[in-house]
Formats: sequence, structure tokens, C-alpha cells
Amino acid sequence: MRLNIRTGVLALTLAGFMASTGLALAQQGGGPGGQGQRGQRGNFDPAQMQQRMMERYREQLGITNEDEWKAIEPLIAKVNEARREVGFGAMGRGMMGRPGGPGGPGGDQAQGARRAFGGEPMPELDALQRAVESNASAADIKAALAKYRDARKAKEANLAAAQDNLRKVLTAKQEAQAVLMGLLN
Repeated sequence: MRLNIRTGVLALTLAGFMASTGLALAQQGGGPGGQGQRGQRGNFDPAQMQQRMMERYREQLGITNEDEWKAIEPLIAKVNEARREVGFGAMGRGMMGRPGGPGGPGGDQAQGARRAFGGEPMPELDALQRAVESNASAADIKAALAKYRDARKAKEANLAAAQDNLRKVLTAKQEAQAVLMGLLN
């Protein structure tokens, strides 16, 4: 159930990003059929997207005091970073296409997506992918699977800790809003 919730949160985040990017392109005259201000596709600026997300968090949490925001903003950033690390595990491979070998579509695209959204590559996932693709023995696949699960649990523990730290500084109303926004469980 937790994975379904995380999958939903990631899907909503990506949908929001896509909608905001489409709006920005439309305002610049870009998108399909238009050239935009820079005259080419791929003008995605992760820092700008992150800034817009943070502004939305601040607005939705009702934070008007600058000192309060300076205390809360880095905690939200840590939660988002931990969510990305957890969210771009095996699910990232499934979202990026079918698995592939070196130079193939699956693994390289998933690794690229992890990097584009601030996530770190996950060697345990790559090792598991290689074990499956090479038809490794059942023992080797189980060992790779165990290592992946352990790494995933560590990332989930980091997320839980980041969420606990954020929860400590929020009011009850802000905490409820953070749950509604998917920042907290």
C-alpha cells in the first residue's frame, strides 16, 4: 500500500511538472509547432522547477514569515530529496521503458531520469538488472535482490527521518497540509 501511495505521489508530481512546463512553453510560444524563446526543445531548468515547487509549498503551508520559511525550506528539500531517492528505484525502470542492456533503453534511461530529477544512481538495482538479464543462477538473483531490498530499506529509513524532522517544526495545520501535499505520510 505504501508503494502505491508513493507511486501516486510521484505520478502527481510528474504530472504537475509536465503541466507547468507545458504552460511555460505555451507562454513562451514553444511546445509542439512553436520555437519558444530559445528556439529549441529541451529547455528544462531543474532549478527553476524546484524553485516553483518550493514557492507552492510555502504558499500552501501558509508561511509568510521569512525566518520561519528559512527554517522549514531546507527540511522540505531534504524530504523531497529522500522521496526522489526512494521513488526512482525499480519503479524508475518501469516508467522509463523496457529494461535494456548496456546502451539499451531501460537502464540508461532510468539512470538518466534519476540524475535529471536529483536522484542518485542505484548500483544495487543495476546489479539486480544484470543478474536477471544474464539469466544468473537463482542464488545469485536472490543475493542481488536481497542487496537491492536492503539498499531500498535504507533509503526509506532516510525518508522517514527527513519526514520526522520536518514534522517537528510544523504546526498541526501545516502538518495536515504537508500530508495532503504528499510531503508527509
